[in-house]
Amino acid sequence: MTATHAKKKGGRPPVHGGYSLMVRAGELPKRRTTLRAYLSQVRQGLITDLGPHEEDLTTAQGVLVDRVVSLLSIVRCIEEHVREKGVFKAGELAPVLAHSYTTYSAELRRVLETLGIRGQAAERILTPYEIVEKEGKK
Repeated sequence: MTATHAKKKGGRPPVHGGYSLMVRAGELPKRRTTLRAYLSQVRQGLITDLGPHEEDLTTAQGVLVDRVVSLLSIVRCIEEHVREKGVFKAGELAPVLAHSYTTYSAELRRVLETLGIRGQAAERILTPYEIVEKEGKK
């Protein structure tokens, strides 16, 4: 049997599902290089949060990370579309927002929760009176 060697680092960044999905469709927003960099940063950040290296992820985690990037690319394209075209068409909410945006956003949230990434509740902001009271007890 031949020994396997570790893959060399460097070179072209890996192409993941989200960006290739948009390239195949041929419809990218005007700021596509910014979007590509953003998606790559998100992917790497998720891998670091779960890994810390891609090799440390299970197959399921790897699939879910790529799913997050794909969903996020669609959500970001919808946001760019709204930024370029506006929210309303003929006095009605743009069709892309009426159903698609909320559906993709909800699915994105579900996949992140499946990965174990949940938003944390913010601490309650104290009123000035509570701050003074708390400092007085020290």
